[in-house]
Amino acid sequence: MPRPIEALVHTDALAHNLARARAQAPNARVWAVVKANAYGHGIERAYPGLRAADGFALLDLAEAEALRALDWRGPILLLEGVFEPRDLELCSRLKLWHAVHCEQQIDWLAMHKTHEPHHVFLKLNSGMNRLGFTPAAFRAAYARLAALPQVDEIGLMTHFSDADALRRGVDGIAHQLAAFDAATEGLAGERTVANSAATLRHAARTANDWVRAGIMSYGGVPDYPEHDAAHWDLRPAMTLRSRLIGVQELQPGDTVGYGSAFTAERAMRIGIVACGYADGYPRHAPTGTPILVDGRRTRTLGRVSMDMLAVDLTELPASGFGSEVTLWGEGPAVDGQGSRLPIDEVAHAAGTIGYELMCAVAPRVPIRGV
Repeated sequence: MPRPIEALVHTDALAHNLARARAQAPNARVWAVVKANAYGHGIERAYPGLRAADGFALLDLAEAEALRALDWRGPILLLEGVFEPRDLELCSRLKLWHAVHCEQQIDWLAMHKTHEPHHVFLKLNSGMNRLGFTPAAFRAAYARLAALPQVDEIGLMTHFSDADALRRGVDGIAHQLAAFDAATEGLAGERTVANSAATLRHAARTANDWVRAGIMSYGGVPDYPEHDAAHWDLRPAMTLRSRLIGVQELQPGDTVGYGSAFTAERAMRIGIVACGYADGYPRHAPTGTPILVDGRRTRTLGRVSMDMLAVDLTELPASGFGSEVTLWGEGPAVDGQGSRLPIDEVAHAAGTIGYELMCAVAPRVPIRGV
């Protein structure tokens, strides 16, 4: 028998979350962002739930090829553009749209031989200071692209750094939105500025031609803990679950795991879960990180090991060897009601974000769509 850990990808949750993006921005088209192999869910597994999107946005050419192999014929946008001149040949063959964020990419386009002009999105660095042309250089870059016979349509894009929260006590997008509006005033082209956080929190100001549904497509919340998934009506698209493979009875003073990081102050009953940091569970998750056993909430104890972690069963007398453990996502029914442990809650307890946990599920964990 295989080790009893697996991840499930919920097709219906993906479809629901995509519909939520549409509801937030009813007059915009929606990119389903599937970079990082669909945030760890797997493009092939996520595609059935996201195929109602107007387009897909990603980074890797191999991921674009995978989408075309799934018979997707709509727009695909390379969010970081091409990484070397020969990538443009594949863009032509696969009919990929691609971001342009630096002069070198314009130079490559100018040298590219193609029979079909490219659809590009010119990126403005409006304050994130990762990729994109500065406001001072943006219009000159636009003019260069517009003069190239290799370019057909030019879209306009930027990315917000603080759409999920206030920035120094003020509106997190105001300064970047003002920079974008000024730099693009009077320029033709479709616009895309809204990531998940902006789609959820600022749709009235940012839902122009396209919105980019990234983490929200997978049920993650960009502004947790200010808001949770229930607030935004998002459903977890991934469940990581395992089982108890051992039970121990502790007396006061007994310790648990490496470094004796947890010491029992009273008689306790603990369970050992077949899941550890080699499966992608965060090693730095402290004692008290929430977890479900048989759908009921309890806590982790001590350090996470490579292959195992410990949970408190003291208040769960009916649970024992073989009990189902939900590390995050949808749990089994309890008293006729479904149980759920949001990935953002686990990530927050571990001092990280849900995005990382989704992407960190290890290759040794079987993943299947349901």
